[in-house]
Amino acid sequence: MLTQTSELAIQALLVLGLEGSGEPTPPRYLAERLDCSPSYLAKILGMLVKARLLRSYRGAKGGVALARPAAEITLLRVVEACQGMLTASYCRPVDVPGYPVCAFHEAMADVHQATVAALDRWTLADLLARPSSPATGDGVPCKMHRLAAITVAGAS
Repeated sequence: MLTQTSELAIQALLVLGLEGSGEPTPPRYLAERLDCSPSYLAKILGMLVKARLLRSYRGAKGGVALARPAAEITLLRVVEACQGMLTASYCRPVDVPGYPVCAFHEAMADVHQATVAALDRWTLADLLARPSSPATGDGVPCKMHRLAAITVAGAS
């Protein structure tokens, strides 16, 4: 459902929020922390700057910083910055009275609405309030496992 780009964008925002200095963070440092390609991350950071979720600073001490408080950054805004507006196509308009729509498309409209509502309800601050762990109970690495080391380092 979420692309790798969206997941990495969320992780980058979480690193910025966890380290919380508010000072510009160099993209290369973020790429090292997230163990990802610096050029790929730079592309993602550019999308977040364009969406006004990050602020970009030039110069020797340049980098990126959150453009607004974490409580104002919804997962929906992040995902739409990376994947475009979440839309769905149906055989007929789903929400127009008098236009019957097939059951499958009605179900998919429900899924779409629930997804958008959930992504809009969760903020970066909500994720920051519940640190990630290195693995789930069954030993499977958490998708946000890269952040566990930052969380542990921040707690000491």
